[in-house]
Amino acid sequence: MSATYSLQEIADYLGAELRGDPACRIQRLNTLEQAGEGELSFLASKAYERYLGTTEASAVLVDARFADALQGNALIIANPYVAYARISAWFDRSAQPLSGIHPTAVVAGSAVLADAVSIGPHATIGERVRIDAGVIIGPGVSIGNDTTIGSGSRLHSNVSVYHGVSIGRNAVIHSSTVIGADGFGFANDGGKWVKIHQLGGVEIGDNVEIGACTTIDRGALGNTVIDDGVILDNHVQIAHNVHIGENTAMAAYSAIAGSTTVGKNCVFAGQAGAVGHISVGDGVVAMARCTISKSTSKAGSYSSGLLMYETPVWRRNAVRFGQLDDMAKRLKKLEKNSLEKDKLE
Repeated sequence: MSATYSLQEIADYLGAELRGDPACRIQRLNTLEQAGEGELSFLASKAYERYLGTTEASAVLVDARFADALQGNALIIANPYVAYARISAWFDRSAQPLSGIHPTAVVAGSAVLADAVSIGPHATIGERVRIDAGVIIGPGVSIGNDTTIGSGSRLHSNVSVYHGVSIGRNAVIHSSTVIGADGFGFANDGGKWVKIHQLGGVEIGDNVEIGACTTIDRGALGNTVIDDGVILDNHVQIAHNVHIGENTAMAAYSAIAGSTTVGKNCVFAGQAGAVGHISVGDGVVAMARCTISKSTSKAGSYSSGLLMYETPVWRRNAVRFGQLDDMAKRLKKLEKNSLEKDKLE
């Protein structure tokens, strides 16, 4: 049977003001619209305020501005979304594997495994690998030679880690992600491509989370570096010798081209990215589909590309983009003629 918690227990853990029945039992989390008896919900956006009057949740995490609109039990706290994130750990029902090495796993004799390490079915651990205490290696994971993994980290099924990679403590790497594949390095010799062997590695800091099917390429000479606290969504591409600063977040299909440095606390929305060999300062926010095309040290929000229009309007605007150069030349000519006319008068 799933564990349940009283509202008083939850309020004490979160440091929230409790209004209502402290003995009310909570067994699940759910949205305001869909929650029912025994479920805790939250209001993180004014867009969902309309559900406060109709929700059937047993209690709601809410900030003081909206507390009066809620008739039932309330946990009043300054940031309900962060509170929801913290309490979600109490209701995580994902299976935690037992420590030990599965009989089908292949572990090199020179690998060093600390206490309470879990190695899943058909995982392979290469030579001179060091795995610290409490690490969980899922089914089918491949760890290349000379790789280190810090304590408390978890690699989900079918993650591939190439040789010479360093992963910090409490990292989470989701299924089918590839760490340390070759960067896209080739030299053109009279129309034929000559491969540049990628001789660097990858360094991943502490408390990093990497989504499924993401790729982080190894460096050509130095290392590709992902600093502490970085979060990467599914299907993110980090090219060789990129450096991502602390606590930067990147949503799905974002991509950073080679040898670019991204600062701390940046945000890349879906399909956003940066070209190669530039520097992006701290606190930069790249909106959806924005391409950062030159170095910038100024924090703030950046956008590029066209906004959504109805298709006929978009087509007309697309044609006009091709006419802008001609329009600019004609305007410049008209301005010049107007100035010359003013002089004659």
